[in-house]
Amino acid sequence: MLRRISLRDFVIVSELDVEFERGFSVLTGETGAGKSILIDALQLALGSRGDAGVVREGAQRTEITAVFDTPSALHDWLEEAGFDTGDELLLRRTIDALGKSRAWINGSAATMAQLKTAGEHLLDIHGQHAWQSLTRNDSVRALLDAYAGTDLKPLATAWQAWRDAQQLLDDARSRQADLERERERLAWQIGEVDKLAPGSDEWADLNAEHKRLSHAQALLDAVQGALEAVSEADGSADELTGRAVENLQAVAEYDESLAAVIDVLTGVQAQLQDASHSLHGYLRHAELDSGRLQELDERLSAWISLSRRYRRAPEELPALLDSWKDELRRLDAATDLEALERAAAAARKRYDEAAKQVSQARRQAAPPLAETVTQAMQALGMGGGRFDVALVRLDAPQSFGLESIEFLVAGHEGSTPRPLAKVASGGELSRIALAIAVTTSRLGEAGTLIFDEVDAGVGGAVADTVGRLMKQLGSDRQVLAVTHLPQVAACADHHYVVSKASRDGTTTSEVHPVTGEQRVAEIARMLGGQQLSGTSFAHAQEMLATALAAPGTTSTEAPPRGRKRS
Repeated sequence: MLRRISLRDFVIVSELDVEFERGFSVLTGETGAGKSILIDALQLALGSRGDAGVVREGAQRTEITAVFDTPSALHDWLEEAGFDTGDELLLRRTIDALGKSRAWINGSAATMAQLKTAGEHLLDIHGQHAWQSLTRNDSVRALLDAYAGTDLKPLATAWQAWRDAQQLLDDARSRQADLERERERLAWQIGEVDKLAPGSDEWADLNAEHKRLSHAQALLDAVQGALEAVSEADGSADELTGRAVENLQAVAEYDESLAAVIDVLTGVQAQLQDASHSLHGYLRHAELDSGRLQELDERLSAWISLSRRYRRAPEELPALLDSWKDELRRLDAATDLEALERAAAAARKRYDEAAKQVSQARRQAAPPLAETVTQAMQALGMGGGRFDVALVRLDAPQSFGLESIEFLVAGHEGSTPRPLAKVASGGELSRIALAIAVTTSRLGEAGTLIFDEVDAGVGGAVADTVGRLMKQLGSDRQVLAVTHLPQVAACADHHYVVSKASRDGTTTSEVHPVTGEQRVAEIARMLGGQQLSGTSFAHAQEMLATALAAPGTTSTEAPPRGRKRS
């Protein structure tokens, strides 16, 4: 439930802190006093769009803070989003004079989307123009689906999958000739490059082998010359190194420091012998293979020819071939009309199954919704009237199902229900909207319900009924209503008065809880205007006493017995 709300420099509010209680609370006040300011502020705190216009004139920014009891359904979401969890949920939002907005949840920065997500679990707002939504197909359908407890996400997913599969099939049918030509072109190119069968690393290996065979004679001559210099010619490096070792060994016993030099020379001689062995092996295996060189020339020429034809570097041919093969597989699938038809049919079948489940849930929910709203209409001054919910089969499947939903109403007993917007007057529409709001308000999980002048256009005994209905709702949910009806205000467990005040040439709006004689005076004002009479004061006392004695009351406030005013 909503615990408190604090406003700073919001519209005509300089500074305001209001705490709320459980049960049914009303906000009343003169026309233009700003009764809906708190509702507007709450909507901003829960992520609705705001601009610089909400900043009080002369201020740099507006600040809105709302504190709720943390609903259990939000604990996991808060943890996953990185917000602190506790018994209280603090939402804060600021908007500066340039329209820049910032938001926080439990002290951590939050996005508008996160505020809206939290708001879905915290409160439901029913506005004074709620009847307008009853003429919109999407709103009517959403209301019935909520009453039925229908989850439309699987249906929407199945519908999109079917649409995608059908689109692929339609595209393939319309482009069949073009796709076939493209397939033939790709198949020919693949066949041509496949003849070469280029390996992924072959181009580098071919170039290395070709370079070696092209210079085979020069390599052999160089290796032979090196071999002679190292070990085979008179005065070779190996022979001279051996002679140096022998000379030093002959005198090494006379100077121990020569031992290190002898070790170095011995190592050099061993390395020279290893090099000689490697050079011998190279000569044994090397040969002038003119046939192999010709093969390499031809293969390299084939690589270069294909790379020029397809305007790619030779080393890119293997990857190009792989991409063509992937594309050909896609084209094969796109030109396989039978497979596409099977896929589209399977997707449609899954959609039909999901749609039938939704339709069944709607058909089951429509009669009890109609009956409940009809009963509420009787108490709201539409005795004998009847409400009905019609499911109209659509010509084509939609993401939301196979039917549209239409609300029908019969204004009096014996008449045939007809589309609501065509037969109901403005006052009747408001009462029907109120009946639906009361009927469906228990569907959501929000702990707070707000009714913003939904009782506009009603009065008399109907107003008494509205007050009792809201009081009943407040027995297990927190209900907050902005009202101009004294009958509704008298039924409230808690009463707040919104008023304007002028200080230093500036008009501000204030909210104060009223009890006792102050509450009697406010209801008397609602009954008779500013000039309070003894009659209106007595009438207000009687209304409060009657409401207190009504079944199901939760208020502990004794009926005030203040002096009469004239």
